Amino acid sequence: MDNTLLLAFFGGVGILLFLILFLRVNAFISLLISSIAVGVFSGMAFDVIIENVIKGMGNTLGFVATIVGLGAIFGAILEHSGATERLSDFLLKKFGTENAPTALSLSGFLIAIPVFFDVAFIILVPVIYALQKKTGKSLLLFAIPLLASLAVTHAFIPPTPGPIAVADIIKADLGWVIFFGFIVGLPTTIIAGLIFGKYISKKIHVEVPNIDLETKSVPVNLPNVGLVFCLILLPILLILANTVTGAIYKNQDGFWLDLIGFLGHPIVALIISTLLALYFLGIRYGATKDELQSISMKALGPAGVIILITGAGGVFKQMLVESGAGKMLAEQFIQYNFMPLLSAFLVALIVRLLQGSATVAMITAAGILSPILLNLEISSMQLALLTLAIAAGASGFSHVNDSGFWLVNRYLGLTEVQTLRTWTVMTGLLSVVAFLIIFALSLIVT
Repeated sequence: MDNTLLLAFFGGVGILLFLILFLRVNAFISLLISSIAVGVFSGMAFDVIIENVIKGMGNTLGFVATIVGLGAIFGAILEHSGATERLSDFLLKKFGTENAPTALSLSGFLIAIPVFFDVAFIILVPVIYALQKKTGKSLLLFAIPLLASLAVTHAFIPPTPGPIAVADIIKADLGWVIFFGFIVGLPTTIIAGLIFGKYISKKIHVEVPNIDLETKSVPVNLPNVGLVFCLILLPILLILANTVTGAIYKNQDGFWLDLIGFLGHPIVALIISTLLALYFLGIRYGATKDELQSISMKALGPAGVIILITGAGGVFKQMLVESGAGKMLAEQFIQYNFMPLLSAFLVALIVRLLQGSATVAMITAAGILSPILLNLEISSMQLALLTLAIAAGASGFSHVNDSGFWLVNRYLGLTEVQTLRTWTVMTGLLSVVAFLIIFALSLIVT
């Protein structure tokens, strides 16, 4: 084993964690500094280090920035038009009050595909408040299924930023990630959301808290629910169609295959969906061009943060690849029979526990593991499962260093101990259940 490369790897990771945990330096800056440290420790020339910083950032952002930006605008249009409220109202009416937890779970699962986790939760909080007051049951009976479904979709199903970033860094096919994301996500939501929610609501009774809600005006004329379903599912179906036809007609050419491949590329699929949303949920409902411009620009604010952190994660990966540390670690994986799936899960979980942010944990874990995976023979389906394993680890055991912990704590009116017993346990259960399903799938697919 090359001691210089070993120093480069562990020195870089150590500096990254030190900067984030103890000095509270922004994740974007921390990843860049750690990447440069890897280059310096490995003996890389200074001009080469700078070249790799630019190369790593550019290679990653070319795809991720486009997808995350389009996804943010798409989600903002759905939120502004009242499409999210329309979808949740429809499902609650169909399922009825008795099955409200299931309806909320489905609502959260669908809404969190285009809308960020915290935004989706705040939008639906009034719904769970109303249900608690109407039924007199614990608020947790409705909140936990909703939170679990939001967390699952946020972690496992593109075009949410986390899995998009991880898939790009480790070069996984988004279609397979979506396909397996649904297979993993649905049973995980049932166990961590519906079953655990029913259990914990009997142990802890929570009333609606006395807080001032951050309310927004809801359009009087809500969009047709069929239209909302179509707009949310369209990019997913286009991407899946591309992946499935590519797998069936591998190495074949033809106009229709090329067309499906073009329309099913994530960038094109999201452009189509975003344009349709701008027209059918914006212009058709009386929104002016200036309003749509304002909504789009506002949506790109939080997306920009994720894009930059993802780019820095790409730089970290690039340094590990160019230094040779990735190849060395891959050889150690083979020699000691490390399981890539378990390693991906544990690395992401450790980073999550240490610094709190699920997105940063996903990107950091992907950056660490990507150069190792480049030197291993892994199929496209197995790479998709690795993406989900990283997402599962990064979703686990949210506690006091995670902003999501305090969001739940505030809006549900819980004490810190109650939040640990409910939200933290739920995210831990979600993480473990998801990984067990992913592991079982890895034994079946090739």
